[in-house]
Amino acid sequence: MQHWILQNKMQIIFIKTESVHSKFLPDKGKTGMIENILLSEEEFNNSSSNSYLDRIQTLFRHQLKNWELAKTGYESLNSVQVREFHFDDFVIKAQFNPGRIISSAAKVDEKSIRERKCFLCYNNLPEHQKAITFENNFLILVNPYPIFPVHFTIPMLDHLPQLIEDNLQAMLSLTKAIGENYTVFYNGPKCGASAPDHMHFQAGLKNFMPIDWEYEIIKDKKCKILFEDDETKILGCTNYLRKFFAIQSSSKAKTLKVFSKLYTSIQKTQRAYEIEPMMNIISRFEDGEYFVFVFPRSKHRPDYYFSEGDKKIILSPASVDLGGVCITPRQEDFEKITKEIIEDIFRQVSVGEEEFEFFSKSLTELIN
Repeated sequence: MQHWILQNKMQIIFIKTESVHSKFLPDKGKTGMIENILLSEEEFNNSSSNSYLDRIQTLFRHQLKNWELAKTGYESLNSVQVREFHFDDFVIKAQFNPGRIISSAAKVDEKSIRERKCFLCYNNLPEHQKAITFENNFLILVNPYPIFPVHFTIPMLDHLPQLIEDNLQAMLSLTKAIGENYTVFYNGPKCGASAPDHMHFQAGLKNFMPIDWEYEIIKDKKCKILFEDDETKILGCTNYLRKFFAIQSSSKAKTLKVFSKLYTSIQKTQRAYEIEPMMNIISRFEDGEYFVFVFPRSKHRPDYYFSEGDKKIILSPASVDLGGVCITPRQEDFEKITKEIIEDIFRQVSVGEEEFEFFSKSLTELIN
């Protein structure tokens, strides 16, 4: 098979590839040479199928065997410490994970972003990092600084800003493709994304985050049905420390339609200068249904993050934290965190009762 990649406006390079399934190749016209980072098809020859689940598992095994940084990162999970804080009908875990300091303490101001190379652009990836493509537009990469026992980052091939409005469809496609084993999540540009300048998702093993199994418990106790028909149910969930909307649907098209209306509702109270409404999203696919959890945010980081001395806690909430696993990269923060501090952190970064109620009413009006 022969395909071409546009290297620049003046030169077209033809590359010969053998036995490559077309759905795993980037579109013609993608700029730059990415062949050197794609895992060779020879690595998949022993696979019994060409499913994305099989391919990403092959990628994961390859990287742990051939990339020292990834191997070290996943071995470090053996020494991660966990504490559990039990609340009414749910649990919050605190994870002491020193490897996550790079993300938790990431400088995401415009000046810092301008002055560093984008670490998600394929031409800036480490020498030994390999990838497979998804829908010809995204790369699937093993995250070398993991939270989950298996943890992937899925950046867009093009260097475009972290914005979900036009990319939820890809997120749902990814969720369905790997949803048997993985939960997919999105951190907004001011809600935990350490690369707000480059569109990306992440994925980790299903049922690692408590919300994956707790939703079935809390949906009847802490959630209110806002809309329901034969295919779709929309719920507003409170009294869970953090507030979120749940879209549960067997229809991808309806999920996208509902999210668009929810996005519009949240945007109504957004500051004019914000690039998109502040939110985190967790999605999974199970028994033929999409489950999309949308967490509206009021703040990027809690006051503890900016405090001095003993009051300082480096905890920068993102999707995983909202999913029930709070990441503390410093030992002292892990040891001093309490139920009360967790409650206060979620209160600070989540929207208030009145604002959430406004979103709920606005969404209901737009749907009905």
